[in-house]
Amino acid sequence: MLTILLLVKDYDCFYASVFENQNPKLKTVPLGVKQKGILATCNYVARRRGVDKLIQISAAKKICPELVLVDGEDLTPFRDMSKNLFAVLQSYSWNRKVERLGFDEVFMGKMPLRDRPVSLRVLTPLGADVTDIVDYNLFCLNRATLSSSFFHLARNDPEKGFTCDLTRFAGCVEGATPESVNMDVPLCVRLLLASHLAYYLRMKLETEFGFTSTCGISTNKLLSKLVGNKNKPRNQTTLLALDDETVATFIDGHVIRRIPGIGSKISRTLEAKLRPDNEPLGEHTMESRVTAGEVRTHPDISPGSLEVLLAGPGAEKGIGEKVWGFLHGVDASDVKNASDVPSQISIEDTYRSLDTLGRITEELHKLSMSLIRRMRVDLVVDDDSPHREATQRWLARPKTLRLSIGVRPPADSDSYMSRTSKSAALPSFVFSLQDEMDQLADRLVGETVLPLLRRFQSGKEHKWDLSLLNICVTNMVQVGSDDRGGSGRDIAVMFKTQDEVLKPYRADPLLGKKNTNDKGPVAEMDFGDGDNFQEIEWDTSWEGQGEGERCPLCGYYIPLFAIEAHLRYHELGDQ
Repeated sequence: MLTILLLVKDYDCFYASVFENQNPKLKTVPLGVKQKGILATCNYVARRRGVDKLIQISAAKKICPELVLVDGEDLTPFRDMSKNLFAVLQSYSWNRKVERLGFDEVFMGKMPLRDRPVSLRVLTPLGADVTDIVDYNLFCLNRATLSSSFFHLARNDPEKGFTCDLTRFAGCVEGATPESVNMDVPLCVRLLLASHLAYYLRMKLETEFGFTSTCGISTNKLLSKLVGNKNKPRNQTTLLALDDETVATFIDGHVIRRIPGIGSKISRTLEAKLRPDNEPLGEHTMESRVTAGEVRTHPDISPGSLEVLLAGPGAEKGIGEKVWGFLHGVDASDVKNASDVPSQISIEDTYRSLDTLGRITEELHKLSMSLIRRMRVDLVVDDDSPHREATQRWLARPKTLRLSIGVRPPADSDSYMSRTSKSAALPSFVFSLQDEMDQLADRLVGETVLPLLRRFQSGKEHKWDLSLLNICVTNMVQVGSDDRGGSGRDIAVMFKTQDEVLKPYRADPLLGKKNTNDKGPVAEMDFGDGDNFQEIEWDTSWEGQGEGERCPLCGYYIPLFAIEAHLRYHELGDQ
């Protein structure tokens, strides 16, 4: 199977790049984005001066006194820019196979039944499916003019595209030298085409939006993640994974903790197995002393032994075989379809210590306000139906609200912050678009969030000392265009549209005579024994659903908006 896929991640210091875009003068100074006393990220000017992300602000200022700090507490500008960039890259998708992970990581691709999986990873914040584009250009390839080839970006517009030199790969290459383009190997040609498409998209985002990016091209998600980190920033790398030996050689040199899918717990277990005399690794470190090659070639390691070693409470079924695949560079995970609706919306903040119910309630109100605002931004759209006045509707309604709290361990403890959650049904009043968000937040906290919080209490004398609060809505259910909580299409609009389209061609539904109120041609229709009909005033509005008439043929009471369809049912039955 073949996948041509873009993964967009780490738009070369994405948070910092957003601020640099707003103020280009910041591009030449050491810039840091702070969140709660921590340096969330910094630009490459700061990194060249020894500053690293995820360190205390005080430590960063000691390393670089001239460090310029900007507040990154409000995620709105990052979220908005992420959506804009995603929309640009998504516009290049021909089949909407797009999977977005966070603000700055996106997979794009599908799985045609030929060759082996191929993925293309762009380390930026967004992307689009490119499988069909690459396949189409493989079909159109003219080998007589490779150095001045034309890459088509549309099937129906031969002038939409760009020129490129297909005698070489765009960017860096792993697994072979750039000169080793074998045009007789379809997989190699697809990777070649993907590298030039990646370069085109990277340059488009850089010139039009000012965001530099890094890209990886390989044969699955796992390999593309790894190879994308080889040449950063503002670069791209293609892994020519044309055979198992090349893949094994590439994977073997990576420490296991750096392999996607192998977390800290699995890493510590494997370290203890292969290096039992070494001091255990920290719980959340990204460091490791064991490479994938050492684990893969160890005589005691096999899919079965890994299953036994890694099995336990909460362990994924088949974890041994899955990790064994990761160690060999195998990742069969597909790319999910793009969706206009997020799977969940989460608002979180951290604190030094929230030790009173009053302070906790105050913070919960702020988080609830942000949550409702985000719900309206992400889940509410303008209703552009021609049969309605200008209004708004919900694309989806989450059914579940989850409250999570974090408690920081004692200073002398090596453990990490403990985090626990409680869930409840999300009340329907939050979907009101007429009420003020502040009022909705007050009611949400009082009626749902605080009762969830009390479920964390261990007794009447319980003492609070929270360092994290998170409110999340999930379990999204897409709804129809009618904002009444139902699902599916708006049947009122459907009937109304049908009525208007057929109006010029409709006979009097009762007598088969020309409707004198209609303009234009009228079709003659035979409803059988027309003498049994009586004239009815037709009302197709949803609001009139409580009124109706008895059918003169069968005697059943039919709502007004459904009478035409009911008579049509009798008409078809008489034929």
